[in-house]
Amino acid sequence: MGDALTIVQIRDARHDDLADIVRIERLCFSQPWSQGSFERELTLPFSRLAVARVNSDTIGFLCRWLIAQECHVLNIAVHPDLRRNGIGSRLLTWALTEARVKGARFITLEVRRTNLAARSLYRKFQFEERRLRRNYYGPGEDAVVMERRLTA
Repeated sequence: MGDALTIVQIRDARHDDLADIVRIERLCFSQPWSQGSFERELTLPFSRLAVARVNSDTIGFLCRWLIAQECHVLNIAVHPDLRRNGIGSRLLTWALTEARVKGARFITLEVRRTNLAARSLYRKFQFEERRLRRNYYGPGEDAVVMERRLTA
């Protein structure tokens, strides 16, 4: 896609985006969410699901909850062939902007302790590593809880 990646559009996901979201999810994670899980997120009033698209192709997504003064990122993925092109950064920027507009004071997420690339990306966005959740993703698969305070 090369130069076409400069024309990435991010928008709220719709039901007809789910097949592409699930396809990317399965490519990215060893324990992927089911289509039913994503369908449920589309129905929850506090859940937001966004897709990154180039032309008619979905290339990434981000799912987050906005509850009270917190935004919690549940899931973010970019098609493996298109990583390191700034798509994850664009999705995070979208979520951070929305969280500020909605009055959130902080944004949190969990990330696999072994996912050094993701942890590095989050640190670039001024997330701080707060604590460890042992076996969060299964036996021997710890999560690092990361948080970023937001200013108005």
